[in-house]
Amino acid sequence: MHFRRLILVLAIFFCSGLMAQSPAQSTEGAATASSSTALPGRLLLVLPFDNHTDQPNLDWISEAVPEVLNRRLASAGFLPISRDDRLYALDHLGLPASFQPSRASAIRLAETLDADYIIVGSFSTVGSRFQIKAQVLRVDALHLSAPIQEEADISHLLDLLNSLAWGLAKQLDPRFAVARNTFVAAGAGLRIDTLENYVRGLVEPDPAEQIRHLKEAVRLDPGFSPALLALGKAYFTNQQFELAATTLGRLPLNDFGAREADFDRGLAYFYLGSYIKAEDAFAFVSKQLPLPEVVNNQGVAASRRGLDATSFFQQAVAADPNDPDYQFNLALALSRKKDVAGALRAVGQTLKLHPQDTEAQAFQATLHAGGQHAAPATGPTGNRVNAAFAPAATDDSVPLERIKRTFNEASFRQAAFEMEQMQEQQLASLPAPKQADALSQAGMRFFNQGLILEAEREFQAALQAEAGNADAHAGLALVRERGGDVKDARLEADESLKTQPNVTAYLVLGRLDLQANQKPEAAADVSGALKLEPQNATARALRQQIESKGQAVP
Repeated sequence: MHFRRLILVLAIFFCSGLMAQSPAQSTEGAATASSSTALPGRLLLVLPFDNHTDQPNLDWISEAVPEVLNRRLASAGFLPISRDDRLYALDHLGLPASFQPSRASAIRLAETLDADYIIVGSFSTVGSRFQIKAQVLRVDALHLSAPIQEEADISHLLDLLNSLAWGLAKQLDPRFAVARNTFVAAGAGLRIDTLENYVRGLVEPDPAEQIRHLKEAVRLDPGFSPALLALGKAYFTNQQFELAATTLGRLPLNDFGAREADFDRGLAYFYLGSYIKAEDAFAFVSKQLPLPEVVNNQGVAASRRGLDATSFFQQAVAADPNDPDYQFNLALALSRKKDVAGALRAVGQTLKLHPQDTEAQAFQATLHAGGQHAAPATGPTGNRVNAAFAPAATDDSVPLERIKRTFNEASFRQAAFEMEQMQEQQLASLPAPKQADALSQAGMRFFNQGLILEAEREFQAALQAEAGNADAHAGLALVRERGGDVKDARLEADESLKTQPNVTAYLVLGRLDLQANQKPEAAADVSGALKLEPQNATARALRQQIESKGQAVP
């Protein structure tokens, strides 16, 4: 993420005060996108929604809306700016996190703005009914869309937010083909009280109260990974490193937040002096995300174990030669290898970048005097002690490697997003059947990870490439079955089998027939699946279910 871009997005919104306008003012001149209109990029910022109720106890919903919309719109193929990045930009603008926009002219900053969309909105209540309104600001034209409005009983808040996300995705990209029910089903497992405690934990300024809310969210739903990540980070901020490492380690390795969790877990182990575990955690991140700060920290942990970390620091310097800490760490590593000339070059670069670095000045003087970096001092377990959080090292004359305490995955996410767009362009050059097969396989990977919204997106794209693709129709049958849409699940499964017999479609029909107590039909479905794959475990298990109800399977 380029934070100049994010800061400009925020600045133009705060100057414009768009949501302070009346509905008539804010929609005047709005342009509705159509499929024939060239779409701008897909980077978007969802701001907290205004609470237009007279109930301060509902303020948490203001921040809950971006949390839900960001997750759904990311799954829909957009690139939302995270809450942390938004707060980072506010801080750089010198504005508090609770800053409320005021009126001013948006046009002054329009020419310098290079973001794509801002989503703004408000919510209100009428009795037990919850009403929410959202608008999309297309930044390049400074036009607000017509409002999208949703209304439901407040007990169905999550369904309402997921439905709102679907409407926004359709407005952002009219070609978007994923069904509304898939959006709703994607959040079906989340409880409102879990979400409330999670959001209250995010916005609570008191550390003890923050941890209390996040612990309650995790207790209510131990599998809700955003709450696990937030709780682990709260423990870490509170320097409860054992609890932080344990909590962050509970995130599944394939979770969206796993990299951030393991970066902080690596820091927690580092501050505890558990350098092997710290290095392992950083290594997990660097294999997927070789950002310089991650590689640097992997090197620092290895160095504290008495290992040669030169290659790590060289990699960090190559990725970001303008960071003085990476140059300093490289100088320390080279001096341990008795490469004084190389160490002098690196520490000289450190001082060129940061002339007031007194530690680097002293180390440079030592090297010029013919001294060399001693082996690191160790504690009783053979681990180097971190000076910031533990007793000092035994040799105060030996500098410590510098660890990075934060990393920003946003730039990686944007690069990965752009890479995905390039891959889609490359895929478009393939013959239609090969496109459809590749997209269907991607959809099944998403589905098997429980990401049904992403799965449907791929299956729909496959059908756009090849309308009769059997695997894509079978995949959509799975998605519809998961979402509880029995009628459409049957239609998709039947359409798949018209093109080509396949196990997936037969099993969808078998489960649906069994649920409807149509045992002969279910037996025939499973029989069809087993003829194609006699050893298929899912088909064999379904056959046992059917036979346990007294129905023979041919």
